Amino acid sequence: MPDPVLSWQIYQAEIPEAFVQAVKRQASGIEGRYLPQLLWSRGIREIESLAGYLFAAHYQPMSATEFGQEMQWAVKRLVRAIEQNETIAIWGDFDADGVTSTAVLWDGLGQFFAQNQTLFYYIPNRFTESHGLSKTGIDQLKHVQVIVTCDTGSTNIDEIRYAQSLGIDLIVTDHHTLPDARPPVIAIVNPRTLDKAHPFASLSGVAVAYKLVEALYEALPEVPEKPIENLLDLVAIGLIADLVELKGDCRYLAQKGIEQLQKQSTPKATRPGITRLLELCKRSGDRPTDISFGLGPRINAVSRIQGDAHFCVELLTSQDAQRCKVLADETELANTRRKALQKDVLQQAKVKLAQLDLSTTGVIVLWDEQWSAGVLGLVAGQIAQEYGKPTILLTVDDEFARGSARSTNQIDLYQLVKDQSHLLHRFGGHPFAAGLSLAIDNLPLFAQAINQRLLQQSEPPTPIIQADLCVSVSELTLDLYKELRLIEPCGMGNPIPKLLIRNCWFQAGRNTKIQDLYGRKVEYIRTPFVIYDESAEQGFPGIWWGHYANELPMGRCDAIVELENNTFRKRYEVRLVAVRACEEITPVQTQWLLDWRTQRPEEETAIELKTVPTSWSELKIWYRRALDQHRPLAIAYPPPTFLPALEIWQTFVGIAKYLSRTGKTATRQQLYDRLMIGDIALKAGIQTLESLGFQATYLPEGFSFSFREQMSANVTIEPFLNAVREEQFHRQYFAQVPLSTIQAMVSQSMN
Repeated sequence: MPDPVLSWQIYQAEIPEAFVQAVKRQASGIEGRYLPQLLWSRGIREIESLAGYLFAAHYQPMSATEFGQEMQWAVKRLVRAIEQNETIAIWGDFDADGVTSTAVLWDGLGQFFAQNQTLFYYIPNRFTESHGLSKTGIDQLKHVQVIVTCDTGSTNIDEIRYAQSLGIDLIVTDHHTLPDARPPVIAIVNPRTLDKAHPFASLSGVAVAYKLVEALYEALPEVPEKPIENLLDLVAIGLIADLVELKGDCRYLAQKGIEQLQKQSTPKATRPGITRLLELCKRSGDRPTDISFGLGPRINAVSRIQGDAHFCVELLTSQDAQRCKVLADETELANTRRKALQKDVLQQAKVKLAQLDLSTTGVIVLWDEQWSAGVLGLVAGQIAQEYGKPTILLTVDDEFARGSARSTNQIDLYQLVKDQSHLLHRFGGHPFAAGLSLAIDNLPLFAQAINQRLLQQSEPPTPIIQADLCVSVSELTLDLYKELRLIEPCGMGNPIPKLLIRNCWFQAGRNTKIQDLYGRKVEYIRTPFVIYDESAEQGFPGIWWGHYANELPMGRCDAIVELENNTFRKRYEVRLVAVRACEEITPVQTQWLLDWRTQRPEEETAIELKTVPTSWSELKIWYRRALDQHRPLAIAYPPPTFLPALEIWQTFVGIAKYLSRTGKTATRQQLYDRLMIGDIALKAGIQTLESLGFQATYLPEGFSFSFREQMSANVTIEPFLNAVREEQFHRQYFAQVPLSTIQAMVSQSMN
């Protein structure tokens, strides 16, 4: 049996009987043995919100007007383009979210503009252009008056200005990280401009594109000939294929989209390309996993193998069934090729991993000149999940290293990469996934610096896999499956339920290579098996993807699986996630987290968190500390008080002048306490002071400051003020957040 890397935990909690009964009332027809615990562990604990969470019909979605003035500006410019018969172009991206975003705008805006006459689309080549706007691509669109981006564009300031110099207006729809200052565009519709608790906060690129079409439909309701709901299947594909948290309107749109998607495998199908893709991946479109394991990987495979994903938009939107069959078959072949490349790169990366000291490694950074760039994100995700550490994989040529990064354990990987921007050529992404390029000469320094940065921020992450339910083989039934389905769609923040089966054993079948469309063997391994335990006379079928039969243990063991419905084989089966020798598994209990913010019990003993945190990562460190010491963690901080950011800056300048004049030092904690700021704001403040002529030196006894010379008077203090305000916003949030939300987040972060 392979040596296990992950620490296992099982979630345990006392579920109030009133909540259990409320769940049974809402989800009539189920026994209710499993669903209440699944909901409770995910922080879904308010009885009045149950109906809206479980069933899209009971959820009240937000209007596109929630994006405020930016959406108004976008619609106003599009209406003018319609009235003046202007030509516009959609600028998309080559991954599944970007392709479906482009398809949504192509079909949606196609109700107002003539496709291929006044409406065009452009998708950059993964290998030659990478993500985002490019001057090369803009040059091909000189004939248009407006470019509408989707799933990209927020940080492409130079390219935006270049388009403007050609007389092209830009409307940006995106969900990636925003620049420090608003880009010079007609409108930027991005959920990151909204509060983090807003129902739109986790929308992906395709959902933002849909909201733009929705707003245009509302502005000109007499024009569209097709209902906007016809776009929801595309929305579901992009949402579930991308790394976004399926909550609020994001969850609602995914639910409604799956309802639309399953029509594509029936006589009511309206998208022959999707119908053919579902046939090829042997799925019916009624499950989120039909997207995450079927449609999404196939759409992504095209750019990973060919670079150019332009035809994927035609595949998703064309009504020509014969043409769609040709394109879908090409997509299928690209996907089988992708699987073989992914397996090869994973094996080679693990050889390199064996040469690292993982106990002192916070971020895994590996590179090789032979690796295919198109599969690096996939392999990085596999390694990050297996080893519990953020992972960056790069391929190198004569000048640059280019690659992808994937995160785990709720670590903000985008910020880690951004902190090393001085070493990078280009980068972009969001907290869970990023792309980057840098000069080859900077690679060793980059790997060292990003590791040091993570280790400075927190303790090295402990790789953990958390099971949701402990079940026996005899419980792998239709009743369990029905209850598991009710929490779908699963994704970030709502993972597929993981089932722990204790003291079980396997009967392995022959591991097999998969076949491509023409029956040729592909180097991608899967092992069928039957799992047994003492509860049932008959075993239960399953699959272990990417593993050989001899890797299954011979004797008794513990296993974590996911229950699936194999519509092709017309049976239920499990997907093996992890297996190891029988061991004790750490329970995660709600009693380990206490709320002392308003009253402290006299005789209780616990580890007390007395300072309001500024991030979930900071709170997670305290939670891990409590688990390690087998003591409860008490949330015991008082309501925070805040000084104006400008006043804090003036105090900081005064401290720097005093320390410079006296030669004294101040510890990091003294600066935190005196200024009431955290690490990010302190770093921004020191950088601003240095730009004003101060020199900061960190000594063992603390910070010292000296004044070198008067610098330019044009130095801005806005980065420091913004960092202070951002920290104050987070402290205010953590001062008020319910204990149930804290429990749900720290429990999920241990996955």
